[in-house]
Amino acid sequence: MINNCPNSECSKFQKNDDVVKDGFFKRSCDSRKIQRFKCKVCKKKFSRSTGKLEFGQKKRRENPMIFKLLSSCVSLRRTAKILNVSRGTVVRRLQYFGEKSRIQNEKFKTLNLKNSVEHLQIDDLVSKENSKLKPLSVSIAVDAESRYILGVEVSEIRAFGHLAQRGRIKYPKRINQHKEGLTNLFQGIKDLVKEDALIRSDEHKFYPGFIKEYFPVAKHEAYKGEKGCIAGQGELKKTKHDPLFAINHTCAMLRANINRLVRKTWCTTKDPQRLKDHLDLFICYFNSEIIKDSNFVPTQ
Repeated sequence: MINNCPNSECSKFQKNDDVVKDGFFKRSCDSRKIQRFKCKVCKKKFSRSTGKLEFGQKKRRENPMIFKLLSSCVSLRRTAKILNVSRGTVVRRLQYFGEKSRIQNEKFKTLNLKNSVEHLQIDDLVSKENSKLKPLSVSIAVDAESRYILGVEVSEIRAFGHLAQRGRIKYPKRINQHKEGLTNLFQGIKDLVKEDALIRSDEHKFYPGFIKEYFPVAKHEAYKGEKGCIAGQGELKKTKHDPLFAINHTCAMLRANINRLVRKTWCTTKDPQRLKDHLDLFICYFNSEIIKDSNFVPTQ
């Protein structure tokens, strides 16, 4: 396979008419033999790795283990210590896996879930950005039958409850982006859900308006929030029958497998985008590995 010319200033940009093979080189990071190419028009030399997300990485051998560890409640520092690499390497891999996982998640949804979801459940999980005075809302949508996670969005919100006044004083410029986050979530899943689907959620005041706008024919059932079953597992409810079990169990899985979401932890999010990267990474692992090996059979 001949790659296209990557030089945007070349007259043969994204074409392979005048591209020829130009030998090989041994990539030091994984000892693989990589084909090199040359454009006869602009004389630009490039390889099969040029333009890919992995381009320039020097620790490619560690990528599979970093992916699994970050999906298994292991912190960035401990991952670096286990693999004997720098913390900066793990941070860069988190950003890389976040971007790559978003691409993979979109491909997965397009191929397997388009206009197939009959029972949707949505909820919000609250985390923090370095301080409880700077909370973050994680909006999540789940297919209740197959248990696939359809989408997730992170948005900044203002401090609430007994911390509201302190939050307004210390961070007066912090704005509530929850509606923008829900807008992005519903736009991302609108092509996956059937028009007459059953949508369940808690009694959050924002949900009815978004559901009516994006799914006007769907049936919406709202349930009052319940108490958590035991300390530390607030997402799993103390009730005999939980109509929102699918979304609550998914939120509990997120808290159990993403270290920065654990309720009592030393690990906190410093940048909301890194939390989004971590969530997308876990969704890719969850949909492709955990659900595949579970007893839940996706609907056809």
